[in-house]
Amino acid sequence: MLSFIIYIVGLICTIWCVVDVFKKNISMTCKVIVSILILLTSWIGLLVYYFIVKDNIEKWCAGK
Repeated sequence: MLSFIIYIVGLICTIWCVVDVFKKNISMTCKVIVSILILLTSWIGLLVYYFIVKDNIEKWCAGK
């Protein structure tokens, strides 16, 4: 039962992160790449996105 709850929380957080990526003002290519990385790396990807990438993605994808 606990593993199911952890799975659901992870699924909700993943969907939230992918939606957040697609709201950013960046190229579609960058959106797809970041979304795939989030989906493939599970909890680690979610944590990295939330604490590091979220605030810097527009700078990084713009190449500045």
